[in-house]
Amino acid sequence: MLQQAIDFQSESDALYELLKPLKDADFERQTLFKGWTINTVLQHLHYFNHAADLSLSDEDGILALLGDLRTAAESGVDMVAHTNVRLDGAGGQALLKLWHDYYSGMLDNFHNVDPKMRVKWAGPDMSVLSSITARLMETWSHAQAVYDLLGVARQDGDHIKNVVVIGNNTFGWTFVNRGEEVPEDRPFLKLTAPSGELWEFNELSDSNYVEGAATEFCQVVTQCRNIGDTTLNVVGATATTWMAVAQCFAGPPRTPPAAGVRHIQT
Repeated sequence: MLQQAIDFQSESDALYELLKPLKDADFERQTLFKGWTINTVLQHLHYFNHAADLSLSDEDGILALLGDLRTAAESGVDMVAHTNVRLDGAGGQALLKLWHDYYSGMLDNFHNVDPKMRVKWAGPDMSVLSSITARLMETWSHAQAVYDLLGVARQDGDHIKNVVVIGNNTFGWTFVNRGEEVPEDRPFLKLTAPSGELWEFNELSDSNYVEGAATEFCQVVTQCRNIGDTTLNVVGATATTWMAVAQCFAGPPRTPPAAGVRHIQT
């Protein structure tokens, strides 16, 4: 079985358990992420879970879906409005069930295909392994806004190492995406996993590194937190520049939240 698919289910299940007690009206509460509601977050996750699942078996179908999304954007319809229309305005507990039942059912499809198989996506083609790992990363990062809204400090598992790897692998992408030259000195990472295990990446350096909690590193590269709102120890010009603008997800360059904007609400 594909471990990343199991990890994706674990992260999704944790969010599901968090949301199960809520009333329908609660799903319209706005998060600190662009004013998205909980309904917006779930619609987004469900829509792109469906897209990733579709890419496994229906190339024409996924290309049509992505083309539809692109046409909407070119017509001035933002992704939130487009997704809401495509999901017939689903919300509340009905949306929660739709999202839960779909992600639970799609996992067999990821378990039963070659993880190296290439699939179509909005950017370059990618492997099935990369696809399900991206779904884990998106679920983890968008869920942060929900945990923050509900005043819950999430208890991460070591499966967030998948997000750390994406964050590290997209070091160059962060700069390329911004039209900037990629620094040659990729920073050394020394991160502490939720379990306490030490994770190290890249060439050892005592003058260019990021050190601290893996969870906080994930929050920065997914732009869930400003680097100034973490306790990460960042040393060196390249490490400092990277952490100020890090972006591990596709799409045009995005500006991370300003200091103090994203946080656990009380």
